[in-house]
Amino acid sequence: MSVAKKDYKRITTKSLIEMKENGEKISMLTAYDFTMAHIVDVAGVDVILVGDSASNVMAGHETTLPITLDQMIYHASSVIRGVQRALVVVDLPFGSYQSDSKEALRSAIRIMKESGAHAVKMEGGAEIKDSIKKILNAGIPVMGHLGLTPQSIYKFGTYTVRAKEEAEAEQLMEDAKLLESLGCFAIVLEKIPAHLAEKVAQSISIPVIGIGAGGGVDGQVLVIHDMLGMNNEFSPRFLRRYLNLYEQMTGAIGQYVADVKAKDFPNEKEQY
Repeated sequence: MSVAKKDYKRITTKSLIEMKENGEKISMLTAYDFTMAHIVDVAGVDVILVGDSASNVMAGHETTLPITLDQMIYHASSVIRGVQRALVVVDLPFGSYQSDSKEALRSAIRIMKESGAHAVKMEGGAEIKDSIKKILNAGIPVMGHLGLTPQSIYKFGTYTVRAKEEAEAEQLMEDAKLLESLGCFAIVLEKIPAHLAEKVAQSISIPVIGIGAGGGVDGQVLVIHDMLGMNNEFSPRFLRRYLNLYEQMTGAIGQYVADVKAKDFPNEKEQY
């Protein structure tokens, strides 16, 4: 029996649980600044992730590791000012929560107080359970992240698909159930086999949002620069490009340069 789609004026963690229960897929995209966040929000995306991927696409770093807590707060603050409907989730950056649960709580509190965000996201399972507990006990919603965890890139040594072997798949399932039992409101699964991701989604009651994890999960997330084709060097199998902004933008800018050089811009109608 199909359930009529609910018109959410504001997305909350409770909204996402309802979407899963009603079989409605959850849409999620990244944003890092006011203008892009406003566009994404108006377009109807359910969740906006202020991802530590800002380290890559905004700052040009090779990995997500260099971005700081202060920088994440800056990006999150900019995003919040552009959003009316979407739930805004902010990545806790590398080094701000892994080793010390008290530092994890301080980091999460700073993000919530200084940016106005709605939730935080953390990479890992059993190894960070104490940090997750402390943050949840403070009333801060937590989204988990399992599978390929980019903050652990030097541990893995590669961005290849995770949990293909039985032992790692079993551990991932255990971690997903642990995150649910701790009180996380959702989990991102990145770059794992589709059959495993679907199994996880069916085994827990909280939403599972995938990136490179197939269609059997409760929602999807992509980096906005990738799906709009602004980044033309990144082409994983899971990415669908909805525009080719790299070509369109370089073409438009090239035309502007040509018009300026040719003294065609500004014309008489474009001056006072």
